[in-house]
This record gives sequence, C-alpha cells and structure tokens, in this order.
Amino acid sequence: MFTSPTAIKPVELFPGVTRRTMNSGDRTTLVEVTIQKDAVVPVHAHPHEQIGYVVSGRALFEVGDESRVLTAGDSYLIPGGVTHKVTGIETTIAIDIFSPVREEYLD
Repeated sequence: MFTSPTAIKPVELFPGVTRRTMNSGDRTTLVEVTIQKDAVVPVHAHPHEQIGYVVSGRALFEVGDESRVLTAGDSYLIPGGVTHKVTGIETTIAIDIFSPVREEYLD
C-alpha cells in the first residue's frame, strides 16, 4: 500500500505535538511525530515496542531511568511497558515504528 503525506491530516496528541500515521500493516505502524519547541509528550507507557529516529530538531528523551538529548539522525528504542517522556528543545520531527499495530492511531 502507498500513501502520500499530503493526503494525511495531522492529529493533535498534546498541545504542540501532532502525529501523522503514515502507514500500517498487519504487525507494525509507521508514524511521523512533530513536537514544537517547549512542547511535551507527557510521561506514559504502552504495551507496544517503539523504535524510531529524529529526522530534524532536538529533543530531550526520557526513557525509564535514562535521559538523553537527541538530534537529527539519532535513534531510540523504547521497550513495551517502559515509561517515557519527550520535550522539544527546538521543533523536532521524529519517525516512530510501533509493534504491534497502534490500533488507536488508525485514522
């Protein structure tokens, strides 16, 4: 299946944080997340394994007991069930892949 980014409307997750579900298959979901400067993805956890990378910008990722500022090209892995939080240091775009499928992200 093919999708075009112009056909996908952004969905606000939190103030200053939007997602676009780019594609989803039987076992994985691909999501683009934009985090504005100073916006926060609050502490949360989900059963899905989440792996991704920063396309542009700079953000503080807090995963479990670890914190790190990530910039363009850096990647991350968040195991299912682990608490995490992200704060935009500057406007940041990240790509996330979730397994299993994030049913609630299927628009």
